[in-house]
Amino acid sequence: MNILKLTRHIAALGILATGYTASAQSPAKFIDPTNMDLSVKPGDDFYTYASGTWIKNNPVPAKETRWGSFNVLRDFNINAVKGLVEDAAADKTAPVGSVKKRVGDFFAAAMDSIAIEKLGYSPIKADLEKVKQLKTVQDILDHTVYMRVSGLASPMFGFSVGQDRKNVTKYLPQLGQGGTTLPDRDYYLKDDSRSVKIREAYTTYMTTLFGLIGYNNTEGQKKAATVMSIEKKFADAQMSRVEMRDPYKTYNKFTVANFSKTTPSVDWAKMLLKLKVSGQDTILVSAPKFFVTFDEMLKSVSLKDWKTYLEWNVLKNAAPNLSSPFVAANFAFNQVQSGQKVQTPRWQRMSQLTDGTIGELLGQLYVAKYFKPDAKLRMTELISNLRKAFEIRIKNLDWMSAATKEKALAKLNAFVPKIGYPEKWKNYDGLVISRAAYFQNLRNAGAWGYKESIDQLGKPVDRTRFGMTPPTVNAYYSPTMNEIVFPAGILQFPFFDPNADDAVNYGGIGAVIGHEMSHGFDDSGSQYDKDGNLRNWWTDEDKTKFEAKTKALGEQFDAYTVLDTIHVIGKLTMGENIGDLGGLNAAYTAFKLTKQGQSNEKIDGFTPDQRFFLSWAQVWRGNILPESAAQLIKTDPHSPGPYRTIGAPVNMDAWYEAFDVKPGDKLYKKPENRIRMW
Repeated sequence: MNILKLTRHIAALGILATGYTASAQSPAKFIDPTNMDLSVKPGDDFYTYASGTWIKNNPVPAKETRWGSFNVLRDFNINAVKGLVEDAAADKTAPVGSVKKRVGDFFAAAMDSIAIEKLGYSPIKADLEKVKQLKTVQDILDHTVYMRVSGLASPMFGFSVGQDRKNVTKYLPQLGQGGTTLPDRDYYLKDDSRSVKIREAYTTYMTTLFGLIGYNNTEGQKKAATVMSIEKKFADAQMSRVEMRDPYKTYNKFTVANFSKTTPSVDWAKMLLKLKVSGQDTILVSAPKFFVTFDEMLKSVSLKDWKTYLEWNVLKNAAPNLSSPFVAANFAFNQVQSGQKVQTPRWQRMSQLTDGTIGELLGQLYVAKYFKPDAKLRMTELISNLRKAFEIRIKNLDWMSAATKEKALAKLNAFVPKIGYPEKWKNYDGLVISRAAYFQNLRNAGAWGYKESIDQLGKPVDRTRFGMTPPTVNAYYSPTMNEIVFPAGILQFPFFDPNADDAVNYGGIGAVIGHEMSHGFDDSGSQYDKDGNLRNWWTDEDKTKFEAKTKALGEQFDAYTVLDTIHVIGKLTMGENIGDLGGLNAAYTAFKLTKQGQSNEKIDGFTPDQRFFLSWAQVWRGNILPESAAQLIKTDPHSPGPYRTIGAPVNMDAWYEAFDVKPGDKLYKKPENRIRMW
């Protein structure tokens, strides 16, 4: 079920698995030599040196697609969340309307598999019937609006409400490309063996689902071919992920009247009213050419084929939440893409769904039980220290002029940190949750989320909101809000531990803080000013120097491969690579201001500097299934873990000194070739 949430341009740390935290006991050794492979020279393979034994001893479990430090944390912590939702579901005394009652009812309904099995696909029969009744292309357009507003699906194109990137005090309606199902446009357009295999699996999936609602195999195959043909046209019209990273290329402001002239078949003034948007004469469009093609398709694709396409959108969005044949077909399709061996247990999927749907209700229960105020105090101190370190580094840059430095420092000083959880909780007023209606709960949440988003129009921008729920193991930077946000879920080992020495905390959470700060100065974030507006604050000369550095970093990562031959896409991962490079440098500078950072006292056989870099390395250790590795190279703006481990350190003199890395070592870069950015 698609649940429309507040759209923000955010750059996240990149821990893809959603996670949760609890009060885990501190490990006996924060840097444990038994996890390392000391037979390997750190200068030849720092990733294996730091984590080789751990990697050998921790294969990917059958229910996962990857397994690393944060997955271990997630697996431990999901059980804490399980305790919260199960306790809420079992509590018969919780008052009607209370947070606990609503969380408990949502989870109980989601876990009532007997009721879900009995229903089969009856929750969507009326929706499928409505599609059959459509008589004109205008009916098709109107029905796509109905599907979006009612929380059913978001076919054809993207629609959201977000800040105007050139005037961030205002919310605007925004249109984006869409219409496809596969994870990336390339899967429709390329004929390499993996793309062909995924298209075949997708066709099988569609045929299976059409069969489950009564079509024979021939009819199902024909419908699948129709959907594939339409989605391929949409894919061909889409901008690539690399192109979509350009904030100017995706900023196209139109009056509604002028935009309608580019799409003669669509009157956007009327469409907006049907989308519940009134009083708006301006719209932001990320990919105008996509909508020209969309308009042409409205004329060239038959009514019958559009009805098949909408039928498929109802089916695909509902499948994971219907009876077991639909869920099994959905997992079989995902298996081909990810390589996952067995379905994630239902309790885990439903715990995550609870967080994804009513995360700030669940978050209130979570924070009350697991979040420690002293963690917030320590994080506040660390953020302050990282800000000081970043300021030192900006002032000492030898490639940047005084004029640009002044603007950079103003932006740094304007960063707004958020830690743990929102000051003002979202209470989902008006959202109906029933213990006896799982699918309807999701529909209600989708419709509620859409209305909440639309209701922002005309109101002041709410700067108290979090773009992630409190239990999430991740962090993010928002360029339009100029904020760095650290949900409570990340404040635990291996990122953070109040009992750890400074080297471990600065190499972990310190580097995370620095990473998010660096997003304000990466190739995209650096185009926004201190107020969050998309506005150039660089001199031409400094911008040219910065772009030369980003080009060099892109070339470094382009050279890295997964599965022997698939190259990392340096332009796609650029922002995250700059985040890592700037963040680790800032964290190291901050660490050197501490007492431990200025000493040479060893702990468990390692110097403070060695512990700092080993802490960074153990965050990114892990294994991944080959299918998932191949998919993430196309779709994930973060580089693979092994290259996040080494990508920044090989550009830092301190790493060479800490591990005595010399010319001739495989990872060695000459001092003049080391990329020094922030």
